[in-house]
Amino acid sequence: MGSDDTGARPTRSTRRTFLSTSAAATVAVPALAGPAAATALPAGPGHPARAQRPDRELRDLLRQVDPRRIEAIVRRLAAFGTRHTLSSQDDPQRGIGAARDWIYARLQEYAATSGGRMTVELQSYVQQPASRIPTPTRITNVVATLRGQSTPNRTYVVTGHYDSRVTDVMDAVSDAPGADDDASGVAVVLELARLMATRPTAATIVFAAVAAEEQGLYGSAYLAAQLKSAGADVQGMFSDDIVGSSTADDGTRDPYAVRLFAEGVPTAETPAEATTRQSVGGENDSPSRQLARFVRDVAENDATGMLVRVIYRRDRYLRGSDHISFLREGWPAARFTEPNEDFAHQHQDVRVQDGQQFGDLPEFCDFAYIARVARVNGAALWSLAQAPGTPKGAVIVTTDLTNNTTLRWQRGDEPGLAGYEVVWRETTAAEWQRVIAVGDVTEVSIDLSKDNVFFGIRAVDRAGRRSPVAYPPPRRLRSPCDQEVCVTTRRSR
Repeated sequence: MGSDDTGARPTRSTRRTFLSTSAAATVAVPALAGPAAATALPAGPGHPARAQRPDRELRDLLRQVDPRRIEAIVRRLAAFGTRHTLSSQDDPQRGIGAARDWIYARLQEYAATSGGRMTVELQSYVQQPASRIPTPTRITNVVATLRGQSTPNRTYVVTGHYDSRVTDVMDAVSDAPGADDDASGVAVVLELARLMATRPTAATIVFAAVAAEEQGLYGSAYLAAQLKSAGADVQGMFSDDIVGSSTADDGTRDPYAVRLFAEGVPTAETPAEATTRQSVGGENDSPSRQLARFVRDVAENDATGMLVRVIYRRDRYLRGSDHISFLREGWPAARFTEPNEDFAHQHQDVRVQDGQQFGDLPEFCDFAYIARVARVNGAALWSLAQAPGTPKGAVIVTTDLTNNTTLRWQRGDEPGLAGYEVVWRETTAAEWQRVIAVGDVTEVSIDLSKDNVFFGIRAVDRAGRRSPVAYPPPRRLRSPCDQEVCVTTRRSR
């Protein structure tokens, strides 16, 4: 989705105007690579949207994802017997405490290679009796934080949960190997922490193995609350939960696809925000949907070898994962999971019944597949952490009734920021279709009716890396520059 002047010097004005023909017609274009592929696009201002190609640094990172290391992690976690939240916390060989300490030791090893950029902590609290927690229970997340070098408060989070279960969610004694659910997700987190520890990033990345997901998302809720209280600007979160197998219950395989669940109506939407959404649309333009579009834009390519199938739901039927804890805090979050599940190998007692093996065992995992899922996560996290942040304060100005569209936003403070792009699409399209490079400005007017299409704004740095899109709600401004949404653009240095 690039443009010819991505790396150009910023313009001196805070405002630009673009004229166009009507967007009602369509024009034939060649098939495009990436998620914006189409045989016809709307006519109007801008260039056809195209996927962001991985640069040499990202390709090098993704090449180093090691399926053998991932397999070793999954098998070691399964070998702890059970990792049930209510299992032993002090047995050195069996139970959740032994798994916790092993994960902590691995992350400390990775942090030692980071030159001080990565720190590791055991983030603990005592959960009082609650649903699926019969007695006071210590819940501990293992958290590695890779601090960003230029915008450290801007934060991205990736999690897998290291607790496990069998058929009875309260059975803390039986073997619960939890290879797919969710040693696979923890393996993704650990492998990415290993590779990114040696690489400086602009923004902060949090790699977390969270606890008590099976009992009710307790660990991730605590992690999200801690980040909120610390004032972190969490602009994206991914839960990797059940990413270990490419084989469905009927034996069919889909080894080159991963599902990404992304909600539409925000979990934390206020009544006022709901009223606005109902008035002008936006059910398909939540921050989580923009995050999912970004993932497809940067991670569906030959460097990952994967198709990212975005599912327009918060999660699967009757299930929920740790991204929900972040959605409840009002942050963009989505869940990666395998394309077709085999429920004989999830939440099951380990047994053979009528000749069929039940249980979440490592033998049913596809370690090369987990590595490809790790590459998708790595492409998304690296691209997010190196690009500018999502624009803030974006609005569509609705002071007067007009047939054009005026957009305003706040300028970011990233050192390498080059400017902004406006993206737009037909209201029936799932992906952004056209891109207008507008330069280093904080206001733009486009001769295209806001009644007929959807608009978004994203930031671009001097290397051409792009942020996720900010979807602008309507705002009636009382003056030419409302203090809440309009700031003066700094002139080019």
